[in-house]
Amino acid sequence: MPKMKTKSSCKKRFKVTAGGRVKSGQAGKRHGMIKRSAKFIRTARGTTVMSTPDEKIIKSMMPYSR
Repeated sequence: MPKMKTKSSCKKRFKVTAGGRVKSGQAGKRHGMIKRSAKFIRTARGTTVMSTPDEKIIKSMMPYSR
């Protein structure tokens, strides 16, 4: 059997943790930071763990992740 391909966009944007959760960058931080509150900017720092329904979609595109 040939290998299944991983979606290139997913492997660039997401990482799978040891526990099987999917990590991604925080949304809403590209532009327009003047109008955002300081609290939003502070809490949107770093990465976040995706919700379970979204994880299922991403994992279907990454067949060899955990």
